[in-house]
Amino acid sequence: MTPSGTPPKQRRGKGFQLTSGLLQARIRKAGESRGFAVSRLLTHWEEIVGADIARIARPVKVGYGRKGMGATLTVLTTGPQAPMLEMQKDRIRERVNACYGYNAISAVRLTQTAPSGFSEGQAAFEHAPRQERPAPDPQTAERAAEAAAPVSDPGLRAALESLGRNVLTGKKRT
Repeated sequence: MTPSGTPPKQRRGKGFQLTSGLLQARIRKAGESRGFAVSRLLTHWEEIVGADIARIARPVKVGYGRKGMGATLTVLTTGPQAPMLEMQKDRIRERVNACYGYNAISAVRLTQTAPSGFSEGQAAFEHAPRQERPAPDPQTAERAAEAAAPVSDPGLRAALESLGRNVLTGKKRT
């Protein structure tokens, strides 16, 4: 009731809502289907386990055993990184349990493919570093500089020289 004795006005429309509020139920449902009761483990994985582990692994599933003595966290990694990650299982378990606030995870299991199939188990976690082209020979650089020499703007001239070098060193298409 307002001070004048009339009931407060009811909002008819929802108005603006935060995106997080709209997506929260869907994210929770998707996380719970894989055993993640707390979605924070998925969304803050790098903060929980550290950047070095997050770079080579990601959480896939939390499975609860029949005995009820804790859950098993399944972590996806690539083949070459599995031995390194194997040595850090206890560290991962401790950090994840710290996130939950109690000993929810009793074991960490490593997998090199997702348990649900190959389409979801893509193992590439980072982009491959770009490979730089070898430096062009001096004759090619000189030809590109001669072609761009009439241009008075230095930024445009440098861009045209770079383009010229790339065109002149590129492989011929047949």
